[in-house]
Amino acid sequence: MNQLVEADDRQGGHASLAAAALEARAKVLELQQRNASERVRRALYALAAEFTTVSAWSCIDLRDLDKARTYLHESSTFAGLSQDPPTAMRVWVNMAMLAYQRKNWPEQLAAAQAANASPAARRDPFFGSMGRVRLALAHSSLGDLRAARRSLGAAQENYRKAAEDERPRWTAFYGPAELNHLAAIILNHNGEPAEAEAMAYRSLAKIPAEFQRNRALATCQLALAQLRQGEPEQATATAGTVFTIMEGAPLPGRMRTLIGDFHRDLFRLAPSTTYARDWADRMRDEWSRT
Repeated sequence: MNQLVEADDRQGGHASLAAAALEARAKVLELQQRNASERVRRALYALAAEFTTVSAWSCIDLRDLDKARTYLHESSTFAGLSQDPPTAMRVWVNMAMLAYQRKNWPEQLAAAQAANASPAARRDPFFGSMGRVRLALAHSSLGDLRAARRSLGAAQENYRKAAEDERPRWTAFYGPAELNHLAAIILNHNGEPAEAEAMAYRSLAKIPAEFQRNRALATCQLALAQLRQGEPEQATATAGTVFTIMEGAPLPGRMRTLIGDFHRDLFRLAPSTTYARDWADRMRDEWSRT
């Protein structure tokens, strides 16, 4: 499992990662056919849910959203059988992410509410923060800016209260850097690009070196915030560093969508500038990677 998580940290979702996770799940489910105690069976179901969620997450990153939905429904079944609160929390968070990518705002809100009301979120402020920031994103998607601000503040406060406990490896992505990155997304949605830029810088200052995909995504938010403040040349230079951060790896689908949003906004604001034309040339080169 750790190798799969580390591959996702570096590169983001890709087809080979999704396939490897499903192969590992099949081996886990084979073990369920043997005699085992109830505790072991629950642990195996939790592991099956983890592998299925990794595959679903890869599909979300690849923008293969129908397949992601199928895997998340399977994962929710395994999580329920495991009776493991953190595993269930992960499934709800991923369901909220999937609904966001599908632009299904009511479903995004429902999944975020389920994450926020889950046993894991009620027992541990760390998971409570994770649930509340998903609520903030959902409210922002629905245009309820006040509720988005309120939930974001609650997420930040919960994180400050969280103890340094041992938690599953998959939670390693969530810390001050990710919370600030999500805050940048929310503030960009809320039409507050100056604050979004500040949050993106805070995020980038704390993202560990091995989290390449997260660094590139936060850089996309920084570029969008700069562009929306009327700084297209600076924003273009920032956006160009996304390709450098990814070190020649193909951009995951979610990142391509963000870069596409930036491209459209740039050519709406500064269509005939030299830096916009240079950006278009580079983007065509990068888009040709397989």
